[in-house]
Amino acid sequence: MARPRHTLLSRERIVEVAGQLVDAEGLEAVSVRRLATELGVAGPSLYNHFPTKAEILDAVADAVVARVDVSFFGSHDWREALRLWAYSYHAELSAHPNIVPVLAHGPGRRPAALAMADTVYGGLIAAGWPPARATHIGAVMRYLVTGAALGSFALGFDEDPQLYAERYPHLRDAHLLAEHRRSVDEGAFALGLETVLTGLDALKARLDPLKGSLT
Repeated sequence: MARPRHTLLSRERIVEVAGQLVDAEGLEAVSVRRLATELGVAGPSLYNHFPTKAEILDAVADAVVARVDVSFFGSHDWREALRLWAYSYHAELSAHPNIVPVLAHGPGRRPAALAMADTVYGGLIAAGWPPARATHIGAVMRYLVTGAALGSFALGFDEDPQLYAERYPHLRDAHLLAEHRRSVDEGAFALGLETVLTGLDALKARLDPLKGSLT
């Protein structure tokens, strides 16, 4: 069988290569010209699949979200479902931190992101949370997960010990944080998540008797 004379192009292939560029070089690396070069095609051919760069980045972001596991809702207690979902969400964003600024704007019209939001919201409603509180919980969780993925707390401090020695005595060990990046950043995320879940558990306990008194 004769081989095609032109490189076969698909939305999936464009998203795959664009995602690789974002991971390796950041959002600014993605352009129609660069993608065309990487794919071995003429630039205008990409417009048959994506009218704009923004839509390409949206698709890359949605491909990341599509890998987040939301199967816990409906099969686990709402607390454990939130916990397991948050860790899956966190893991995917941590693996692709350069796309997080796109995700931080919310789901927009992205199918996988909307499906995730629908599943989480539906799971919370099914667990007895009032709609307004379910909305708040979804927002809090997104702030926690995307915020943690936007940058490393540990890497935010300079490694020069002299910087802190005289003027910032309480930060005298801050230069060591980078050496312990994983334990610091992952520990902070775990603490934040458990603090949120503990607070939500207490709030739910107060809401349930109130709900029962109104029925």
